Amino acid sequence: MSSAAQQRATFFRQSGWLMLANLVGGALMYGVHFLSKAIPTEEYGTVGKLLAATIIIPAIPLQMVFAREAAAALALGQTGRLASVTRKTLLALFALWLPLLVAVLTFQADILAAWKISDPVTLWLFLGVALASLVSPVFMGLLQGQQNFLWLGWAMMLSAAGRLGLGALLVLVFLPTATGVMAGVLFGVAVALAPAIWQTRALWGGPGEAFAPSAVVKQMVPLMLGFGACQFLFSADPIFVGRLFSAEEAGYYTAAGTLSRALMWLVLPLASVMFPKLVHSAARAEKSNLLGLTLLATGVLAVLGAAMLVLLAPIAVRIPFPPHYVGPVTALLAPYAFAMVPLSMAFVLVNNLLAKSDFRVVPVVVVVALGYGLTLALWHPSLRAVPLTMAGFTTLLLAVCALFTWGPLARGAGGTADSQPPSSSL
Repeated sequence: MSSAAQQRATFFRQSGWLMLANLVGGALMYGVHFLSKAIPTEEYGTVGKLLAATIIIPAIPLQMVFAREAAAALALGQTGRLASVTRKTLLALFALWLPLLVAVLTFQADILAAWKISDPVTLWLFLGVALASLVSPVFMGLLQGQQNFLWLGWAMMLSAAGRLGLGALLVLVFLPTATGVMAGVLFGVAVALAPAIWQTRALWGGPGEAFAPSAVVKQMVPLMLGFGACQFLFSADPIFVGRLFSAEEAGYYTAAGTLSRALMWLVLPLASVMFPKLVHSAARAEKSNLLGLTLLATGVLAVLGAAMLVLLAPIAVRIPFPPHYVGPVTALLAPYAFAMVPLSMAFVLVNNLLAKSDFRVVPVVVVVALGYGLTLALWHPSLRAVPLTMAGFTTLLLAVCALFTWGPLARGAGGTADSQPPSSSL
């Protein structure tokens, strides 16, 4: 087998494992929504809003930052500085979480009223989930950057299994409210975090070295903004729906979002495997043809998945959700599912550009995300208008990324400078 063929085989083997892990984890996560039959619709809407709030914590951007830094540090032999930055970042994240704790202590009653949360314990469980969600992407990024996809996959499955197991026990036996579901979520995140911490101990626990904070910030900020804008497009809509529509409508929207986002979790492993490989290749000034392969596979899988979801919508909704969900959720699925197609492909292109330190795209991506948020806030004539708005802006994001990848704005086009191989910012 030639070297190129072996690399493709390794890529698809690793991607296949992460896809399997995502499918198993997704099926278990899907099982969590069977619990919607055991709790009131309003409580399920509360779960959706709180989960969306944890998703919008910059987990994906932070994971990708540390995936990039770990891949570059391993390629260039700079693991000592990686250890120092990892430890200081964890301390900084804890410091960022403390104001949230103070806010809940000070304004608990107002927050409960604004978010329509019936039990204060639910809010305190959310605080624990928020802290775990802040530190977890650091360790998941280290796993991804060292290309330890075996344990990255196991962490995904353990998180889902823990969430479903404890959530089902509490909701079905002891506590049929949003509190029981959130307790399961916290347990799941903790179960996934433990092996990730252990498997990456050599990267964060080793001897540290001095580093230039300004260089770290210079590299991290555009990565956080670029991936954060993509995550905003992926996950912000339930927050707007929770504030702008009734609790019952928020429950329907949460159900549609759960089914549609499963498409992203199916195809994201392709970009997850591609990213550290591109960083490693660029750091060593090696050529790679992974982008075209990843983009094609992502597009085909996303389109097929969206089509199957729309065709099987009545069945897919009826299995985990109460019968009265079928009509409202089915009406939302077509625009929601197909909004995921351009978003998944744009995410591949963003990964490629940022892996090569082409940060010129970041301000444009941020503007697209801000335009999306402003449009949702000002224009929401119906619940169906929300996924239609998302579809328009995810398509715009794909077009922008294509211009920076192959069009007149691409590096090397029109006499512009070629992209520089990334070095570790550490």
